[in-house]
Amino acid sequence: MVRPREIELFRRLETGLLSYQEARSSLPGIGSSASRYTLIEQMIESIRRIKYVEVMRKRPISERRADPNDSIFDPLKASVLFQQKGQLDEAFWMVFLFVHFGKNVRGEWQYVRRVYGRLGARDRWNWCNTSAAPSAFSEWLSTHKGLIESQSPPGGFGNHRKYQSLDAFSTTGTGAAFETYVKWVDPPRTHRDLFESALDGNFRDPRLAFDELYKSMASVASFGRTARFDYLTMVGKLGLASVEPGSPYLQGSTGPLKGACLLFGDRRPGELNSLSIELAYHLCVGMQVMEDALCNWQKSPSKFIPFRG
Repeated sequence: MVRPREIELFRRLETGLLSYQEARSSLPGIGSSASRYTLIEQMIESIRRIKYVEVMRKRPISERRADPNDSIFDPLKASVLFQQKGQLDEAFWMVFLFVHFGKNVRGEWQYVRRVYGRLGARDRWNWCNTSAAPSAFSEWLSTHKGLIESQSPPGGFGNHRKYQSLDAFSTTGTGAAFETYVKWVDPPRTHRDLFESALDGNFRDPRLAFDELYKSMASVASFGRTARFDYLTMVGKLGLASVEPGSPYLQGSTGPLKGACLLFGDRRPGELNSLSIELAYHLCVGMQVMEDALCNWQKSPSKFIPFRG
């Protein structure tokens, strides 16, 4: 539902969609007012999620949010706290954990809490300990996997990670994801070094740096197109590095590509990606808004349903 303060934004987006159709390209997917209104509402919902992160960064955050043994632990808020303390590697690590595990509909952050907090032990699988001995983490995970899965309340991965596993030694499990992520950062190089190098090598252009990092992150096990996009966009939104997507990265996607095909008609993925970029600029919305809105809109094109990843 569009809130009163969002009515002007709704009208601007609708005017933009109609003027785009008139001047540039037809949009067969929004031929009915119901489908057009639903797409706009999904865009507004995506804008809300981005603004939530901006607001969160400005508000006081309890230290409890960074304690995995506390029921109100939250990896994103923990990331903000670590950033405020100058512990940037740990802040980036929280974003990785946030994306790798996701927020489960029922268990919320249980998997992150249990793994990061070593099932309530005094020590943690923080960046310092994990990057120093990633193979030791995998050994620990192999020993404790059953307990992590069986503890109450139930845990689980988030919707975007529903096919992910806690396996310690499979090529696509959590153990491999942690070990290859450490290799990607490549200590003693820091996360800041990694991102600054990408920016310096691309004329300090946030979009070009994003693209370089997106491609290089393919080396991280189980981090496909969605996980890489989510990780890098969150790093940008949290202000950890000046990177942002210059494209919705539709090639290789499922939901966003289906949404673009529905909106623009049956075309090649590369063409759909280019048209989505053009429309995003025309509407003055970011690529993350376009990607997110297309993905959620195609699930229910004529009736707005809020979806959570």
